[in-house]
Amino acid sequence: MSTENFPLPGKNIARSEKRSIPDIEHGPDLYIKFQGQRLLNLASNNYLGLAGSEKMKEASMRAVAQFGTSSGASRLISGNYSLYSALEDALCSFKETSAALVFGSGYAANLGILNALAHRKCLVFSDRLNHASIIDGITLSRAVHVRYRHADPEHLEYLLAQKPVQAPKILITDTVFSMDGDKAPLPQILNLCRKYRVLTIVDEAHATGILGRGRGLVHELGLQQEIDLHMGTFSKALGSYGGYVAGSKELVDFLINRSRSFIYSTSLPPAVVGASLEALQQVQDHPGQGQRLLELSSELRSFLQELGLDTGTSTTQIIPVIMKNSQAVLQAQAELIQAGIFAGAIRPPTVPADSARLRLSVRGDMARKEMELVKNAFRKIFTRQSRNEQA
Repeated sequence: MSTENFPLPGKNIARSEKRSIPDIEHGPDLYIKFQGQRLLNLASNNYLGLAGSEKMKEASMRAVAQFGTSSGASRLISGNYSLYSALEDALCSFKETSAALVFGSGYAANLGILNALAHRKCLVFSDRLNHASIIDGITLSRAVHVRYRHADPEHLEYLLAQKPVQAPKILITDTVFSMDGDKAPLPQILNLCRKYRVLTIVDEAHATGILGRGRGLVHELGLQQEIDLHMGTFSKALGSYGGYVAGSKELVDFLINRSRSFIYSTSLPPAVVGASLEALQQVQDHPGQGQRLLELSSELRSFLQELGLDTGTSTTQIIPVIMKNSQAVLQAQAELIQAGIFAGAIRPPTVPADSARLRLSVRGDMARKEMELVKNAFRKIFTRQSRNEQA
């Protein structure tokens, strides 16, 4: 069947916003290979550099040696094994909850949580810049999606006050926002959730391993007992793969019985579960890694701001360099590649219109020489760009 008979929706994509899969090798490593070049990698979410560590690889290989290469089925049929129980027990201790459940991915976790808990008569309050998996989860649940302005508790309260008191309500928010690197105002949000009797869910994907001695922003703020469900991933700072949810035994048992993305998916292979278990141990054994990463990030952010670059409201290891124009971002990315650095060029619709940006992911395995390479490249590129604009 030809697409002439089935026109593709949104087929005409602007050249500056068209995506393709880059030809990259060693994607999570500190240095990658791209188009024959060796480049410093500032585009990966492998924030602590764990993905390539010997201990992680050894743990993964031990799991394969003992359990094989696949689980062979969903957890509820025959795809369970002892490493899963060990990982979920470790998560309970890590997150200080009575139960935990591992999903195939962070995306699947958010879809599964929201599909299970939300329904047509439910109101789901969501930060406007929440991750796509949250948006899709709400859409699939058929709940009423109520978006509040980004990190704006006043607007959230205005919306909460407009809704019927008796309507079931859920609030879900990222704790660290993936494209802006800023933090959700959790204390104010949770005060409102108590006042309006709202179930609370947080997505700690980009905070896990870094904030709160690795446990996330909720723990950094001492609010862990006020959250109903903690969601997170192993695929970023923890250097493995998969998602998780932690909370009360009642809620986790409900998800086991109602979460379609959990029930109807083959469980993760042993290699992944073994690596995730080791990652949790690594973060607990070295709780200062996250703080060092934040200090490196603060140094680089201050330097970029001194160059006159817009880093938005970032306060974490994710630093946007907001340039608005997609073509300008692609040009800056190309110049950074020439200087030996690979950074993500993020354009609409991933970010709102007129907010295209470079997304820099600072890494805990960077040494002084990497920091100087980054500073010299940005100084050269953006000082020249400034002169060209003035001319």
